[in-house]
Amino acid sequence: MKKPTWVIAKEQAKRASAAETVWLFGLHAVRDALMNPAREKLRLVVTRNALEKLQDAVAQAGIEPEVSDPRKFAAPLDPQSVHQGAALEVKALAWGSVQDLALADGAGPARMVLLDRVTDPHNVGAVLRSAEVFGARAVVAMQRHSAPETGALAKTASGALERQPYLRVRNLADAITELQGMGYLVLGLDGEADETIEEAVEGKRDRPIALVLGAEGPGLREKTRETCDKLVRIDFAGAFGSLNVSNAAAVALYAVKG
Repeated sequence: MKKPTWVIAKEQAKRASAAETVWLFGLHAVRDALMNPAREKLRLVVTRNALEKLQDAVAQAGIEPEVSDPRKFAAPLDPQSVHQGAALEVKALAWGSVQDLALADGAGPARMVLLDRVTDPHNVGAVLRSAEVFGARAVVAMQRHSAPETGALAKTASGALERQPYLRVRNLADAITELQGMGYLVLGLDGEADETIEEAVEGKRDRPIALVLGAEGPGLREKTRETCDKLVRIDFAGAFGSLNVSNAAAVALYAVKG
């Protein structure tokens, strides 16, 4: 019996995903990846100077480094990459499902961050850092129109990518609905919303809360806005009220602390 087209497409996508690798670069990002037992490490390219700085992490990872001339660095990186003499080829981390992460144990009431079409890896990396600091269970983004796991993202995340779950899903509205079914209060950030975050969570800080942030400029898509429980704004002191998405994520996470 011939397999349906959608089944074949799903299997092909799974195989392609399994074959994909990521090059992490920079001393901090490479060190954290080397020391992460969950990270599948394939190839380490370092200069002698970088190897001296990473010697303990290399020994712990049990990987054989390739020592490269800094003038002809052997890793296939963008020439603009500030690699600091260290690059590590890895497989992307597998964090499980939205449900796995949403129901994971953690200190205090559960918090999640969802990103709607945030494509800049530097912004996503900074959001991951904030999510780790404030104890969010995960950062969830879209498979398409979002920043994939890259060396630039990992470098901006400054190690958080190895510890803070970053999950990409096919349909963000479905993920929101799934979280609502698990008891999450889902708040979409909108600069023109009538209600502030503080007002929306008053008396509800013991509940699990998910924050949804859109790209700068277009903001949340209409479908995303309709699916959220409420649209809320960050309360600004002056007439100018606009934050970079990563800064907005940090402020919003602080505002909903349990």
